[in-house]
Amino acid sequence: MAVLFALIDCNDFYVSCERLFQPTLQGKPVVVLSNNDGCVIARSDEAKALGIPMGLPAFQLAARIKEHPIEVYSSNYTLYGDLSARVMTTLTQWTPAVEVYSIDEAFLTFSALPREALTAYGQTIRTTIQQWTGMPVSIGLGATKTLAKLANRLAKRSAEAQGVVALTSPREIEAVLAQTPIEHLWGIGPGYTRRLKAHEITTALQLRDVNDRWIRQHLGIVGLRIVWELRGIACLPLELCPPPKQSLMVSRSFGRPITTLTEMREAVATYTTRAAEKLRRHQVAARVLTVFLTTNRFADEPQYSNSVTIPLPVATQDTAELIRYALRGVEQIFRAGYRYKKAGVILTVLVPAHQVQMHLFDDQDRERSCQLMAAIDAINHGSSPSLRPSAKARHTRLKCAFASCAHFVDHTPSVGST
Repeated sequence: MAVLFALIDCNDFYVSCERLFQPTLQGKPVVVLSNNDGCVIARSDEAKALGIPMGLPAFQLAARIKEHPIEVYSSNYTLYGDLSARVMTTLTQWTPAVEVYSIDEAFLTFSALPREALTAYGQTIRTTIQQWTGMPVSIGLGATKTLAKLANRLAKRSAEAQGVVALTSPREIEAVLAQTPIEHLWGIGPGYTRRLKAHEITTALQLRDVNDRWIRQHLGIVGLRIVWELRGIACLPLELCPPPKQSLMVSRSFGRPITTLTEMREAVATYTTRAAEKLRRHQVAARVLTVFLTTNRFADEPQYSNSVTIPLPVATQDTAELIRYALRGVEQIFRAGYRYKKAGVILTVLVPAHQVQMHLFDDQDRERSCQLMAAIDAINHGSSPSLRPSAKARHTRLKCAFASCAHFVDHTPSVGST
């Protein structure tokens, strides 16, 4: 039998993570909020049934909570990341060819399986993941990634499917495509949707049967690949080696408005520390740093936002060096008299850490910097819990140490805001 793709998708992942440690939440409406409890980013089926939309601001939940017993939780990304890793590791029990598509989704490939055994095999995978990790999943199988996505969507919505759908029969595929609006297709965004509906193409079946030349002219090569995938021609292989990151951002809304430069410096120093840790984790260095800050555009008060982009003379992943540049940028764009809601750091033009181009007039001791960062990372991620500081204490100490360092050693050139 030809190679088949399987999409394994964790059901209501963030909510399921919370329920795993609090079984009493089963059957209750549960929502998870974003950073600093800003808005709804995950909902249980029961919460969806109450009409709670994604992105609903947290303050608008108050009235609904009075009407219904809704359980509300702050996001815990450390927990979610750990459980995601456990699910992805479990998947390797069946095949080493696993593409981690997102924190709660993964593509697999299978071959040499008879059609009548696919659903039972999928149920075995689903049951094993549930037993080993406690995570409920839905599984869709198809000849291409796009068809596997459609099958997974059916598996989530059909109680009869019991979490597994295999789209392999031509008759079944045609029936599903005829009932699928084009806006529900993987890879068809609002722009493509408007363009296709303007030509009276409203279902996945109609899109599949469109002439290739017309698709190439109106949707380009990306659209043509989607059409071929709907026809059962695999154009999107597994990405077992994900492409390197092109940018990295650390940002967060404040729990309360920030009004002083001192507080803003502390916040940006903390974000820069986290960003530098991510650079080292991915073994890359940044050539450009951007700092931004903004007020709450929904509040009835004076508004201000600004950003500053700083080209670095040498690509770096050194926390102290990045903080020096970031703090200089904060001082240039901060304006007193405003209540700031959010700030962040963006690192771009990322290059492999072992391919950094040196600068003729660079006076930094790069070798010592690498050793220092390695030592700090070893302490922060040490194997002994008794020696490992809490995340809050670790970031506070590093932030203070590097912020102090920035006052005494500053090789930052002048920069301009954008």
